[in-house]
Amino acid sequence: MSNISIIIPMLNEAKNITHVLQHLIGHVSTNLVPEIIIVDGGSTDGSQNTINRFLQSDTHPQILLLNSEKGRAKQMNLGAQHAKGKILYFLHADSFPPKHFDELIINEIENGNKAGCFRMQFNNTHWWLQLAGWLTQFKWRACRGGDQSQFITKTLFKDLGGFDEDYIIYEDNDLISKLYAIDEFTVIQKKLTTSARLYQKHGVWKLQFHFWNIYVQKWFGASATDLHQYYKKHIAS
Repeated sequence: MSNISIIIPMLNEAKNITHVLQHLIGHVSTNLVPEIIIVDGGSTDGSQNTINRFLQSDTHPQILLLNSEKGRAKQMNLGAQHAKGKILYFLHADSFPPKHFDELIINEIENGNKAGCFRMQFNNTHWWLQLAGWLTQFKWRACRGGDQSQFITKTLFKDLGGFDEDYIIYEDNDLISKLYAIDEFTVIQKKLTTSARLYQKHGVWKLQFHFWNIYVQKWFGASATDLHQYYKKHIAS
């Protein structure tokens, strides 16, 4: 049976990373996940110290902390390079997969599905976010995003060239598009819970408008640089 390497890109997640690690350890099945690789992109809030304190406790599986240049694509590619598992599972630091997520992923791989994600729900009761989460049960390309996490065999990941490091944002969706293009993507019908903190910060409708705008711009051929500039102007500012 194949093992899974969990890869988490991190940047200033001191408040969240311990909760995610505890959740993963509490929801994993025995021996199927030998390692969790956390790739830090230059945190300045004490995230690395938080990880080091966590490592002093008796934890399973092995937790590896790597340092990388800033940028989720670069961080996740570095994690993949160090991964020992035959399956890579990319997870955001504020997303929490369901119980026995590793068994669910391995079952899909054994059934011939080489890549995919989970359904998603936000930790927020706003009706639009509830609807957006409900829509993730469908395989429609427009319903995908990195917050749903991504699993993929290491072989397929390498064949596709990994994450395109030109993308400072939208790197998850770029890889998903490549997977949809070869009809190699499935949705596991169990719910992952992700944080709505960015919606809470900017407002649901304002942020959703900008996300739709980024999606449409990419659809019409906008470059990685164009998308990043738009993100910096309207969301990151």
